[in-house]
Amino acid sequence: MNKTMFALALSALAGAAAAQSNVTVYGIVDMAVVRESGGVGAAASSTKLTSGVESGSRLGFKGTEDLGDGMSAIFLLENGFQADTGAMGQGGLLFGRQAYVGLQSKTAGTLTLGRQYTPQYLAVAAVDPFGSGTAGDTKNLMASTGNSASRMDNAVKYASPVVNGFNAEVVYGVGEVAGDSTAQRQFGGAVGYANGPLVVRLAHHNRNNDTATVKNNSSAKNTVLTALYDFGVAKAHFAYGVDKGMNSALPRNLNNPFGYAVAPTPSIDSSVVLLGVTVPQGMGTWIGSYIRKNDKTSFNQDAEQLAAGYRYYLSKRTDLYGVYAYIRNKNGAGYTVGSAIEGGTGNRGLNLGMRHVF
Repeated sequence: MNKTMFALALSALAGAAAAQSNVTVYGIVDMAVVRESGGVGAAASSTKLTSGVESGSRLGFKGTEDLGDGMSAIFLLENGFQADTGAMGQGGLLFGRQAYVGLQSKTAGTLTLGRQYTPQYLAVAAVDPFGSGTAGDTKNLMASTGNSASRMDNAVKYASPVVNGFNAEVVYGVGEVAGDSTAQRQFGGAVGYANGPLVVRLAHHNRNNDTATVKNNSSAKNTVLTALYDFGVAKAHFAYGVDKGMNSALPRNLNNPFGYAVAPTPSIDSSVVLLGVTVPQGMGTWIGSYIRKNDKTSFNQDAEQLAAGYRYYLSKRTDLYGVYAYIRNKNGAGYTVGSAIEGGTGNRGLNLGMRHVF
């Protein structure tokens, strides 16, 4: 069924692209050899060829229609797929990465409706030296917000135009729980400033944990301040996040991958700091980061991640990469080294891969 739906969607969009010159087809194919180790049991160590390590493999369609007076209609549909097997990503969703439609004005800003990224995630991804991918991914220790992998379903988002370097965005996600308009509701926003080599952003996300049957849960609240400064010879990366409430800082692998007698308890009160650097050299870039997770609950399950890598550009659209990361878990913490779309199975990871953008 999914294959049939995808074929029909491709056919319809191809027809639209032929009729309109402002429809763009784009994508990424990313493949890497991944070595994971440090877990227990069958997943203690593994070597695999996997898709979407540096960036999730995807096929997307985006377009605009000029409505006059500086106003345009816009849309974006982005499918995620596994290049190693050809399977659908995001649990089999047809356009699981993003799917939205909206209006864009040169003077009034942009309003979009659909499945979209949260402002909190975008703020972190923009300053992650590893681009929210590979073994050095910030998501290994920094919280992802939204319904799934930093995306919100049923979301209405407004993004302001840039004025004197400042811009802002707000988003609201309908919970769609019958009889309770606040259960599973989400909202968030961000304000940013960019001037020359400096980029700063403050973002927040709030998600109500109530369900149709369980009420009065605490909301998950995530706030982050990020900064990026380009010195020319190198870029300095910084992020500081505060996570409070149930489900505010879930580990990427909840299956007790280290085999502790008492499974790790997800933190409901923590802070996390990222310090990173990127150094361009010729056709390549050296990358490094340090992330420290401070669990402020009585369990004190802190963690630290060190990551280093190198990206070599064969062209503007094709690069080769090698990355290694290590997480030091404390007091029974269970954080794992993953990548752009996988949570990982141990506290060490090595990636050797290739990415092509089209």
